[in-house]
Amino acid sequence: MICLRVFDPDVLDLVVNQFSNFQEANWLLCNTFDKLEDEVINWVASQWPFKTIGPAIPLMYLDNRLEDDKEYGLNLFKPDMDICMKWLDTKEIGSVVYISFGSMATLGEEQMEEITWSLKNSNCYFLWVVRESEEKKLPNNFLLETAEKGLIMRWCPQLEVLAHKAIGCFMTHCGWNSTLEALSLGVPILRFHSGRIKRLMQRTLWMCGR
Repeated sequence: MICLRVFDPDVLDLVVNQFSNFQEANWLLCNTFDKLEDEVINWVASQWPFKTIGPAIPLMYLDNRLEDDKEYGLNLFKPDMDICMKWLDTKEIGSVVYISFGSMATLGEEQMEEITWSLKNSNCYFLWVVRESEEKKLPNNFLLETAEKGLIMRWCPQLEVLAHKAIGCFMTHCGWNSTLEALSLGVPILRFHSGRIKRLMQRTLWMCGR
């Protein structure tokens, strides 16, 4: 049995309800791929009619079989592509830490403060996505103190950012979409704590989490 620690009951209901009638399905389609977790996939396929269809990201970032397949076609928030990409264009190859915790994850003020201290002490360039609802948790003067090294955006076009040559690593909550995107584009992952199950999978199955 796998136990998920979910703090928001609504999120727990959302997750559980996704699987309420899976036994009635003719096929189970999963956004993963065989070489990523073949042992797990083989076991699931032995129990149910199961097919992998991933990584489900635009083909421009994979084999480019469909030249017009460049984006998902949906953004939960409005990204400012010009600012992000122009800033990255000024940076050297592999010199930028990209930080994003997705569209739903929230951090405490102490966590935000720890990240800001780490960024300042690292002396690295960074691009950090901080949603509008999270901005108030940033320490005072952080933006001024790091203006020469960092860029903070409310939302970014993540695939384009991860594909940019200036990105050296991706600090992420390791949501599944972010994980697949980083793996598909060959970007090293720096895992922000996101639960024991994700840590186990990244370290033992994928050997990419630190």
